[in-house]
Amino acid sequence: MGPTDVLNHLLNWLAPAVWIAVLVPLLSLVAIKKRPTAPLLGVQFGVNLAANLMVLGIGSWFFGHDGKMATYSGMALACATSQWIMLRGWRS
Repeated sequence: MGPTDVLNHLLNWLAPAVWIAVLVPLLSLVAIKKRPTAPLLGVQFGVNLAANLMVLGIGSWFFGHDGKMATYSGMALACATSQWIMLRGWRS
């Protein structure tokens, strides 16, 4: 496998984590009308991406390969939880 193939596989492995990390903060702007002051979108993206990558790595290690729906569900749950914490969801 050449370097181009390795890069292609790595980017495809990271794509779900990145897209969830991008979409959740953007959709929270639309979905939550009355929200307290939140960190900048870049900070929210970084925290969500870190949570997603952690779950993606653990899921790939646990199952032995990627592409399991349990891993993707875990990423969505981890991202939603980190977003809820950053927006102080328990106060609303």
